[in-house]
Amino acid sequence: ASLIAAVLDLKARRIPNLLCVPLFAAGLFQAAWQTGAGGLGHAFLAGVVLALPFVILFVFAEGGAGDAKLMAAIGAWVGLERVIIVLACVCIAGGVLAIGTAIAKKRLKVVLANILLSVYSFIIAILGKRGIRSAADLARPELMDKLTIPYGVAIFAGVCLAAGIELIWSSN
Repeated sequence: ASLIAAVLDLKARRIPNLLCVPLFAAGLFQAAWQTGAGGLGHAFLAGVVLALPFVILFVFAEGGAGDAKLMAAIGAWVGLERVIIVLACVCIAGGVLAIGTAIAKKRLKVVLANILLSVYSFIIAILGKRGIRSAADLARPELMDKLTIPYGVAIFAGVCLAAGIELIWSSN
């Protein structure tokens, strides 16, 4: 499913609900089928945990809502035991993709400056110096044109990396 999402994100720059919603529902169903109501709760919580950073990106940095929904669906399938490794691998893959894209488009300095502004605005919002919306606006100065990446590709790469790590780890 993450491969399909990556291809769709590359072509149309969106990850459709038609993919994410059934995938999420199937993950919940599978967890409930195998381990009952407790498994259903854990699968739902895993979906929330994996989606949360992407919801924050959606609010603060104009990330894609499809990315958050896809991560929720993946969380329902991988469960709480694997959310940290999946999240770490997806973030690493996203960072590599973003830096590679910025270098290829000769915009690395602008991207790094925008990251610093985003972190700064997030800290300001947490400290309560500004509302969440006004702090998010601070991170998106009008002077900087956007450099976007198809994050579905990073999600696919990160999920594959996490699966590889899990295979290596479980074989030892």
